[in-house]
Amino acid sequence: MDMKITSLATSKKKGTIKTIVDTACLIENHGFENDAHAGDWHRQVSFLSQENIDAANKRGLDVSFGDFAENIATLGVDWKTIPVGTKVKLGDKAVVEITQIGKTCHKKCAIYYKAGDCIMPKEGVFAKVLKGGLLEKNDEIKFI
Repeated sequence: MDMKITSLATSKKKGTIKTIVDTACLIENHGFENDAHAGDWHRQVSFLSQENIDAANKRGLDVSFGDFAENIATLGVDWKTIPVGTKVKLGDKAVVEITQIGKTCHKKCAIYYKAGDCIMPKEGVFAKVLKGGLLEKNDEIKFI
């Protein structure tokens, strides 16, 4: 199966559901332009597989892309099995490095209350941006 981006999303505030965008600019050592989670730290961009979102819906949740505050939803990648330190090429130019698998949620946020659960702590993966670039839905994903 080809690995590809199925959704791009950004938000103005942390702890909120993200808004789907057609294109998004990844900025080196920052994250997505205009995204609340971007900055000089190790979780500049987040990933979640479409398969996990689909599974959450099969369990009875009513969720879609951006509802778990993921920046990039993908098809064909089981992110939690990708080791920290792995470099990933997104689209034509962008390159990220996986820095964290899962996360600790210290409080229930808007995502939890809307979705009824949050899968990011178990299924989400975070990365820092090594090389920026413009991303679009259906862009290819490659491990390098």
